[in-house]
Amino acid sequence: MKEMQLTGVPKKTMSMNPKKFLLWMFMVSIVMVFAALTSAYLVRQAEGNWLDYKLPSVLWISSIIILMSSITVQLSLRSLKRGNDRVAKITLAITILLGIAFMASQFNAWEILVANEVYFVGNPGGSFLYVLTGFHGFHLISGMIYLIVIFIMISTKKVNKQNILPMELSTTYWHFLDGLWLYLFVFLLLNH
Repeated sequence: MKEMQLTGVPKKTMSMNPKKFLLWMFMVSIVMVFAALTSAYLVRQAEGNWLDYKLPSVLWISSIIILMSSITVQLSLRSLKRGNDRVAKITLAITILLGIAFMASQFNAWEILVANEVYFVGNPGGSFLYVLTGFHGFHLISGMIYLIVIFIMISTKKVNKQNILPMELSTTYWHFLDGLWLYLFVFLLLNH
């Protein structure tokens, strides 16, 4: 039998880290849920019997806060890549605090809605607003928990310049949540 000889460099396959792939699939599923919710919002709104209300102006502040948190989480990732764990932890802590501030502003928006007699039960116009913001808030809380875990991992040197994947994943998810909020906010501005 003739022996076959392989020559050349093997072709590089298109592959993705399995954890990144899983994160992207998770984010796609979240997009599908919010696409369904916003579609249902439009369909139900067209049926009539829709409560007209003014969106609380604090939602503008929420949007600014979440945009600032995207900047700080990106600074944290960049600092970690450069080996500056101290700055990475500081900017990550600021991101977590901004996440808490965002959630506080969302609760404040709900208080304003209740004061204006826009309730979760009763009219679907109000119900949809609470569901959309509440469901996003749930995901944001999960993102903050993940950021806290990453903060601890940086503190214990489990995440560092040589092992950056967990920080990259948390940063991607955080940016996704920020983008999702901006979509929801613009959607609500145009369709409330």
